[in-house]
Amino acid sequence: MNKKIMLRLMSALALCTAVAGYANAAAPATTKPCRLPDFPQEVQCGQIQRPLNPAQPQGKQIDIHYVVVPSQDRNKLPDAVFLLAGGPGQSAISVSNWGTALMARLNRRRDLVFVDQRGTGRSAPLECPMLEKADEVLTPEQKVNMTNDCMRQLQTLPYGELQYFSTSIAVQDLEAVRLQQGYGRINLVGASYGTRAGLEYLRQYPQAVRRVVFDGVVPPSMRLASSDAQKALDALFKDCVKEEACNISYPDLANRWKKLLASQPQKISLPHPRMGTAMKLEMTKDGLLGMVHKTLYSPNSLAALPYALTQAEQGNYAPLITMSGATTLPGPGGISYGMHFSVWCGEAFAQSATLPANDDFEKLMADMYTRTCKNWPRAEIPAAFFTIPVAASPALLLSGGLDPVTPIRHGEEVAKALGPNARHVQIENTGHGLLAQGCVRDVVHRFLNAKEDSEAVKVDTACVRQIPRALAWQAPVPPSANKAGKEARP
Repeated sequence: MNKKIMLRLMSALALCTAVAGYANAAAPATTKPCRLPDFPQEVQCGQIQRPLNPAQPQGKQIDIHYVVVPSQDRNKLPDAVFLLAGGPGQSAISVSNWGTALMARLNRRRDLVFVDQRGTGRSAPLECPMLEKADEVLTPEQKVNMTNDCMRQLQTLPYGELQYFSTSIAVQDLEAVRLQQGYGRINLVGASYGTRAGLEYLRQYPQAVRRVVFDGVVPPSMRLASSDAQKALDALFKDCVKEEACNISYPDLANRWKKLLASQPQKISLPHPRMGTAMKLEMTKDGLLGMVHKTLYSPNSLAALPYALTQAEQGNYAPLITMSGATTLPGPGGISYGMHFSVWCGEAFAQSATLPANDDFEKLMADMYTRTCKNWPRAEIPAAFFTIPVAASPALLLSGGLDPVTPIRHGEEVAKALGPNARHVQIENTGHGLLAQGCVRDVVHRFLNAKEDSEAVKVDTACVRQIPRALAWQAPVPPSANKAGKEARP
């Protein structure tokens, strides 16, 4: 090859490199500087138009909104981290402050991207304010009636064709954001329902994924959000018998719980836990089950449950109502219930007209979803949605042994399906969500930061220690009782 031809080739190569560099540099221009609540720094906000119905690309459009927290490092890495929110129904943008704090080390050299899934936050929201902002304890009957009213109101929106809000369609929006931003392969970090969205993205776009982290795994086969609630409660009762202080303060807790359930319904009066005003309501068996179910997510609230149940047995339901959050105003990270039911009604009933109901918790959830989804428009769910292909990308799965919703067995099921590139980390005495536990975020950092896939799959997890279950909470003894006890001693 003569010198002139060589110089021309080198010039052409330099030009191609410059054009490619310009394209990558120009991609973030699709966003603009913006401010978010609780963020000290300026971030980048973007949006992209997407067809409501993917089969009609030129038809009705919706705006998908997203936020990029850009890396400020000179040696910025190209593989952004997309954080997928839970629910279904949670806005990713609304929890971006929390996600950024959790992934701060990764953000030094990588962009963090938060996409509001269609139906949530700023992306064609499907909100049910009467459910989401109800400042009272609602019966299952009231919830179903409110949900039906909400469905009718949502259908009057310009984007009110609720059958187009499935996970399978939503991940196509995610891919459109990736392409608009000019990212190559990306990393996915999904929490709870976000893991199901991540699995579907991985199935549809395997070539676009570098690494995945799934915290609290929701497999596509999961049909109810109460699959292990009864097991979690039974384990609490058994551990209370083994723990001397718990057994002394709350003896025979399992049988007392059964009697408490059987004693419903009851008309009760109590001060509103937040406002202090008088509140009267009818406590039903379903209402009691629903409140207990909400306390099972966290080991801390689980530790206080024996006290709350024994207080309820004595007619004082205030501790349980407070712990369940039934009278708490919604904050960041709340659920858009219209989106929730649009997703779940289609996916939970796609393969069978009935839902499993093996215990009280499952019966409660199965009845609620069956009644709510009876008239709710349902998406057409592709059969492949319920499959989990072997992953070419390394996957890190996280599960808690006390998790009533996404138990360890779900993580094991998905890890097995994903194949040899999957690692499953478990902590027995933790609940729903491990990313904020101990050194787990350090493991996630090393996993995503590993240069080679082989290194990522073998990430060192030795720092993740098993921890004891939180001891049962004991009510403080009033000083007067302590004094009387001392005086009574011989």
